[in-house]
Amino acid sequence: MTQNDILELLKQVASGDASPGSAFEKLKSLPYEDLGFAKLDHHRSIRRGIPEVIYAEGKSVDQLLRLIERMLESSMPLLATRVSEEKAMACLSRFPDLDHNAQARTLSKGALPEAGRGVVAVLTAGSSDAPVAEEAAVTARVMGNRVEMVNDVGVAGLHRLSAAKDVFHRATVIIVVAGMEGALASVIGGLVDVPVIGVPTSVGYGASFGGVAALLSMLNSCSGGVSVVNIDNGFGAAIVATLINKGPAFLTGNGANK
Repeated sequence: MTQNDILELLKQVASGDASPGSAFEKLKSLPYEDLGFAKLDHHRSIRRGIPEVIYAEGKSVDQLLRLIERMLESSMPLLATRVSEEKAMACLSRFPDLDHNAQARTLSKGALPEAGRGVVAVLTAGSSDAPVAEEAAVTARVMGNRVEMVNDVGVAGLHRLSAAKDVFHRATVIIVVAGMEGALASVIGGLVDVPVIGVPTSVGYGASFGGVAALLSMLNSCSGGVSVVNIDNGFGAAIVATLINKGPAFLTGNGANK
């Protein structure tokens, strides 16, 4: 439930179009709904402007189905991340209208209204980084951003970046997803005048240490304006990008376009 939903409900009570009892039934699950195995945070969209998101790892199919069912009954968009193929098939058999992105390992339905000062651009250094980038792109779209992706433009062939310059100019924030040595985030940070969010991935040979090398490289970037999230955390990057793109007005419910 959003701020606007609550205000509209209160107006309906004031005008007599809704009874206090019916309004109470809609509001009683705030700030959260206790499902026994989880506490579903219906208040999060009011508090942060970002709805509750289901993290599927570690949850049983039955638990995941229960969470999806309750989320679909709310007015907020649904997003479940890190959904294995087996769990996704079980959920789709129960809820066939969900959108399944197998590469991103997400299930989703609906999105917040599109808003923001510009585009959230998602860049990958190589095609092996695509699953993490897809998670970022799906998340950003569900959160109401315009998203453009540019794939396979890593430092092994920097000339490929020239074809993406128009995307850079439209972007309010750029998410750079890179494994191996993670150098692409620094390169992009030195070319643009918008925030860059580096997402190190676990792609690489032994000395990449499962993404630690890329993480340290991005953290040590000499390009000002580069921030870094955890290894393979496309979701976290997309949430930060959403807050940057939509700005403070998004959180106060006053709209975002400026």
